[in-house]
Amino acid sequence: MSKNEANHPAFVVAGVASGCGKTTVTLGLMAACVARGLRVMPFKCGPDFIDPGLHRLVTGRISVNLDLWMMGETAVRHSFHHRMQDAGIGIVEGVMGMFDGGPSSCGMLAAFLGLPVILVVDVRSMAESAAAVVKGFESFHPGVSLAGVILNRIGSERHLRLATDSIQRHCQTEVMGHLPRTLEFSIPSRHLGLLTSDEAPISPENIGRLAAAVEKYIDLDAIWRLAQPKRQSMAAPVPTPSPGAARHPLPQEGERKSVHMPGTPTSRLCRIAVARDQAFCFHYEDNFELLRRAGAELVFFSPLNDKFLPENICGIYLGGGYPELHAAALSVNTAMRDSIRQFAANNGVIYAECGGFMYLCQGIAYDGQNHPMLGLYPVWARMNKTRAALGYREAISTASTCFGPPGTRLRGHEFHYSEITPMPEHISRVYQFDNGHREGYSLGNILGGYLHLHFASNPAAARHFVEFCRENH
Repeated sequence: MSKNEANHPAFVVAGVASGCGKTTVTLGLMAACVARGLRVMPFKCGPDFIDPGLHRLVTGRISVNLDLWMMGETAVRHSFHHRMQDAGIGIVEGVMGMFDGGPSSCGMLAAFLGLPVILVVDVRSMAESAAAVVKGFESFHPGVSLAGVILNRIGSERHLRLATDSIQRHCQTEVMGHLPRTLEFSIPSRHLGLLTSDEAPISPENIGRLAAAVEKYIDLDAIWRLAQPKRQSMAAPVPTPSPGAARHPLPQEGERKSVHMPGTPTSRLCRIAVARDQAFCFHYEDNFELLRRAGAELVFFSPLNDKFLPENICGIYLGGGYPELHAAALSVNTAMRDSIRQFAANNGVIYAECGGFMYLCQGIAYDGQNHPMLGLYPVWARMNKTRAALGYREAISTASTCFGPPGTRLRGHEFHYSEITPMPEHISRVYQFDNGHREGYSLGNILGGYLHLHFASNPAAARHFVEFCRENH
């Protein structure tokens, strides 16, 4: 993997492990930069959907996943640099520990993009030993530029002095600041991770409190300097907070700049309805860009709140989310259910993944209640208390699908707690996973399954999907 020197002010926030406070520090840095008037472009390393939603809540900008395994180097490079075109600074939140995940780790992503890394170290149960931890990260991979350390959960001034002095004596990396244990900032969790941004797990007051803590305890000027591209002056001044500065509003779909992704735009637009609300909130943003470049006009709708599908559509894209938490509301919206059923009865093209796939099933069984859904697949989705599947998947199609001919390869990520009752044998399984599992349930022009696909793994599949929708309209 070749190192690609960054051209924009940006840095990566990595952690020594999951649970070290990486998300809290990341959100705090984002909030503090926004308070200073910077246009923050948020990114998330890896396949996670939850953290990008929190990034958007804090920054007012749509956060984008960067995943070398799912997307490949070319798409990651394009996505990062083009999303940064109108940004003042880019902040990339890592995943798990800095080197966890091998070639998909945030350490490898930082090395590939040429970005400096700030390491979050949880020192709740250590002091001088923090230096040994930092020293190990400094020497683990020579291609990673470890540029700063933030100590999280500091208990006292003495605790801070012991940890900081030890790092200064034994390590080359500068301590950029800390967050105190008394801050007690936490984000409520849910079975798939953190709560989604749509549920407002962080109030504006808490965002302001977190930004103020970062301003007080962390050297933002030093972080601004290390984030500068090496070919630019390191003395560039960082903006200071302006009283009453307005936060950037959430961008509307039509206002976002199109991002250059591998793909060939076509002149005839094909309207594709995309489910997007509190129940269906898990999407890879670059998937939308690839569909647009392939000639799609994306029309967002809410299976929760709308009564009918958008007019004159060629296809439906149902992403993931938490349909089980909104199962009662989805079930009672019979007008929308009938609208989608009628579209399917007319051989309309429907692609559904994870939560969207559950919506197409006979119903969802959750918390002792059975909630009827669309019934396009004659199975029930039942929620478990333990995780049913987790991990990257490469899917090879064994038959022609809306994404291409037999042999089409697509990569994605699987993470769910629900399982379906046995699928009848007459319904084709058109995905062969690299772990040997068969999935991808094809029923006429309907394709559904648990895998969250990233179209950047095969941009031709996005073009084929749009053309398939157009031809079957």
